[in-house]
Amino acid sequence: MSTGMLAILSLLPILAVAIFLVGLRWPASKAMPLSYLVALALALFVWKVPGSTVAAASVNGLVVAGTLLYIIFGAILLLNTLQESGGIRTIRQGFTDISQDRRIQVIIIAWLFGSFIEGASGFGTPAAVAVPLLVGLGFPAMAAVVAGMVIQSTPVSFGAVGTPMLVGVQTGLSADASITNNFLALVTDIAGKVAILHMISGTLVPLFVVALMTRFFGKNKSFTEGIKVWKFALFAAFAMTVPYVIVANVLGPEFPSMVGGLVGLAIVVFAAKKGFLMPKEEAWDFEEKSKWDPEWTGKLEIQDIAHKSGNMSMVRAWAPYILVGVFLVLSRLKTLPILGWLQSWTVKFENIFGSAITASFQPLYLPGTIFILVSIITFFIHGMGGSAYKNAWAQSGKTALAASTALIFTVPMVQVFINTGSGEAGFKSMPIELANGAAALAGDFWPFFATFIGGLGAFIAGSNTVSNMMFALFQFNVGTQIGVDATWIVALQAVGGAAGNMICVHNVVAASAVVGLVGKEGAVIRKTLFPFAYYALLAGSVGYSIVWYSQKGIFNIGSFVALGIAIAAIYIIATNRKRANLLLSHTAPLKSAK
Repeated sequence: MSTGMLAILSLLPILAVAIFLVGLRWPASKAMPLSYLVALALALFVWKVPGSTVAAASVNGLVVAGTLLYIIFGAILLLNTLQESGGIRTIRQGFTDISQDRRIQVIIIAWLFGSFIEGASGFGTPAAVAVPLLVGLGFPAMAAVVAGMVIQSTPVSFGAVGTPMLVGVQTGLSADASITNNFLALVTDIAGKVAILHMISGTLVPLFVVALMTRFFGKNKSFTEGIKVWKFALFAAFAMTVPYVIVANVLGPEFPSMVGGLVGLAIVVFAAKKGFLMPKEEAWDFEEKSKWDPEWTGKLEIQDIAHKSGNMSMVRAWAPYILVGVFLVLSRLKTLPILGWLQSWTVKFENIFGSAITASFQPLYLPGTIFILVSIITFFIHGMGGSAYKNAWAQSGKTALAASTALIFTVPMVQVFINTGSGEAGFKSMPIELANGAAALAGDFWPFFATFIGGLGAFIAGSNTVSNMMFALFQFNVGTQIGVDATWIVALQAVGGAAGNMICVHNVVAASAVVGLVGKEGAVIRKTLFPFAYYALLAGSVGYSIVWYSQKGIFNIGSFVALGIAIAAIYIIATNRKRANLLLSHTAPLKSAK
């Protein structure tokens, strides 16, 4: 069978997701079973994968889904615990004291706090922490999820203390021992290039977050209202990405996101309190909740519960989130013995149904365990009553259970899709055949495609790490074949794989489930598709310009595309004042009439 036909067939499970979930707006609980059946049929009847292997891959998917549900439950429990204790009310007041402007709040929480949490833990944890916190502050659930997904781009390559690079890229490349005798040094070099590409593409991410929020969830449905804070958004972007790039190129891939997020958080919060680059007009807010579109809200209701003493200090209210950050960092550092203790208990199901597939998880190492532990600590430090804490557990269980239907089909589909390389037909796995088809078409233009292949891997697998494992060696070989520096092509893979988290189905399902927004996954992905396309295209353009500079000069198609994107962004920002004045002139009569 030809490479092109195999690529088309490999695309069918993804097309099923695109058509039913995104196009026809089916909930994931209905769309993902169909995608699973398509992948199952292809694996059994085209790739001729043994039934035992397909069944083993499905079981492995169920195990992974179970770990995700555990993380979701822990995140919801922590939020509900803070709600019942009165902590959320105090935290909400604290952000109001910094700024009542929702645009500023979402940048601080989603972009900066989320980047720090991503650097510490990864694996979708920012959505499990930042998204419910935003809902607790009064954001619509869908607005919080969209923000949480868009920021899962720039910090992701260095999430979980560098796992996508140190495990994903290094494992992928190490399958070919002829490349180098020092894979760690090679990956460290690639990580520095990844950070530079991320800094360029990530510059507009905070602005995307606020513009999407005001366009889709604001009263006036206006991008203009979001773009008004462009100075503060760019300031917040550089406050994170400058230290991020320095750390990646000086210290390596473990700490860029963690340090960048933490340094950026300190700088931006201080600047916001001083009014630096803050918008001069009235603080932007959502309409009152009764006027929200029902599609925006989830089943998780945040109540305005005060602490039983009537007041709680800011330090006491924030203590649970501080503990989450501290515990995540301490549990991920290889220099401390805690990591070994937590990973010493591994639940493993080896050679499932006689196949080569092994399912395993480490209960103590999962972020869900940290969330639950901090929830228990919160019960004591916030002086909660037994009935309130019992209610937090009950509500959390109901919310997590609602996500189970979608996840028990989404993750097994992914595992079947990935584990199709052992079929009797002799074809490579579906992801590799799909990438081979793209490479055959792209030729010298491959740098433009490299980021999208990385994103596709994350979309399928739900993980930048897994995407890098699947495609790093493939990308390196394509780079070698077209005669360019292959390490830059691998860097583009890693950047695209990070950006793919914005549209990854099971990440969206998990983030939505945390706030009870089940069944609206397609609506979220439709809103995050454009930021993903921008991110992958800009990084690919810059990558093309870099790898072909020595042969084609600075004036190549990559440079022109990147310059075009930059000019478009500058034009939109520069003309925004005119549009803002027009909007103001239209709304002023309405305000005076009231």
